[in-house]
Amino acid sequence: MSEELDKYLEKMVELEGADLFLSTNARPSSKVHGKMVPLADDVMVRGRIKEIAYAIMNEKQIREFEERPEMNLALSKPGLGRFRVNIFRQRHEYSMVIRSIATEIPDAKSLGLPKVLKNLIMEKRGLILFVGGTGSGKSTSLASLIDHRNRNSSGHIITIEDPVEFVHSHKQSIINQREVGVDTLNYEDALENTLRQAPDVILIGEIRSAETMEYALAFAETGHLCLSTLHANNANQALGRIINFFPQERHNQLFLDLSLNMKGVISQRLLPTKDGKRAAAIEVLLGSPRVNDMIKHGRIDEIKEVMEKSANQGMQTFDMALFNLWKTGKIKAEDALKNSDSKTNLALKMRLAAQKKPEAGATPDGQSDESEQPDQASAPKMALSLEMDDEDDKDDSNSTHDDPSSTNG
Repeated sequence: MSEELDKYLEKMVELEGADLFLSTNARPSSKVHGKMVPLADDVMVRGRIKEIAYAIMNEKQIREFEERPEMNLALSKPGLGRFRVNIFRQRHEYSMVIRSIATEIPDAKSLGLPKVLKNLIMEKRGLILFVGGTGSGKSTSLASLIDHRNRNSSGHIITIEDPVEFVHSHKQSIINQREVGVDTLNYEDALENTLRQAPDVILIGEIRSAETMEYALAFAETGHLCLSTLHANNANQALGRIINFFPQERHNQLFLDLSLNMKGVISQRLLPTKDGKRAAAIEVLLGSPRVNDMIKHGRIDEIKEVMEKSANQGMQTFDMALFNLWKTGKIKAEDALKNSDSKTNLALKMRLAAQKKPEAGATPDGQSDESEQPDQASAPKMALSLEMDDEDDKDDSNSTHDDPSSTNG
């Protein structure tokens, strides 16, 4: 059965797919640039996925899975790469989702990360959160920035992950990566002992509970740089979700702790590009004095307005990022609007930009490339239709409900 899995993994890698899906009575499929592509003609029959799953788990993992039918593990295949595996039960059957993990850590420039993030990752202390839905690329961006610090600063970096995704090597820093269930029993045991290991930087794979959040704040307060991920749609929602981890009577103290320690919240979404690939739209909230004062007084809903006016400091909202991707011709207008926090505002901005006559064949960097121009013909028409449709003007940027798609990312 391992040979069968290898065949599907080989096909996924060949197609540059992101995920492999194995589900009973469905064809093995991979998500390639956001679209589901079948990898075989035959469906997976009953019992087949269980055999594949049990072939890649060790005895301890099998016992744990039979007691609690959820399993996360990392899989290495020579010549193919590393994969993150999730095994679960559904309708009395077994399913697997396997994500491909790049063996080489991409640099920040190739990912299109804002330059300000390179400065942010070099901070001596504080809390930095990367947020986004499943498959938004936040783990890749975070790995890239950790690698940047590893190359440019000496120190001790500890990661606690479930499972370990990107494997880092020792460069300027010593980096130790601990996998939950392999190198430590659980997150709590690892976090409890982390300060005894003299770290400078601590990566917590994901904040899932109030207890983990308390550890993250404690690490930041004691002079360490703490990094983590959280499932949320944007910075406002991330802050709201953190607040909702705790009871009302603790909110004032939490606002104070966040205002003193939050260095940044980086939110990310992946969008299809015109050339069939994907590009990251990245929202950047930085812990400026004004932002921290708003957090201290619980004025979370006002932060987005500050971000819009703080581009000179390196901040940007999702809609600003989407506008720039559209303006440089990387994404279509409809994809920008579909992913915006405020469709009407973005549509109006796009219409005004499209009405300005661009220099013939000019791109923002001054190079001539017609393919890099925004689809201006469609932007005004789409913008007008959206402005007239109140139904589409749903600004969820201040929403604090959990991301329904959240599992891992």
